[in-house]
Amino acid sequence: MPMSDWQSPAAYEHAQDIAAAGMAWEYLRRDDEYRRAFQRTKMLAAPKPGGRKAFSERWGLRFPCRSGAACRPHACLLDTGTLA
Repeated sequence: MPMSDWQSPAAYEHAQDIAAAGMAWEYLRRDDEYRRAFQRTKMLAAPKPGGRKAFSERWGLRFPCRSGAACRPHACLLDTGTLA
C-alpha cells in the first residue's frame, strides 16, 4: 500500500474536484460494516419486504429516480427548481 502524508494538503489535491456525493460514496464503500451488509443483501434470493428500504435508510442512500426511460428528468427528488 502506498504511503502518503495524510497531513499534507498535496496528498488530497485530487479530492478538490469530487462532489459531496462522490466523497460520501468514497467513504462508504471503504466501510467494512457497509460492505458486509451489502454482501448479505446482495446474496438474498428474494429480498424481505422493506429490506432494501431499510438498507437504504440505514446507510443514508438515496435513489431519487429509476434508471433508463422510467425516470422523468423533472421528477428528480433532489431538484430544487420549480416545474414549468
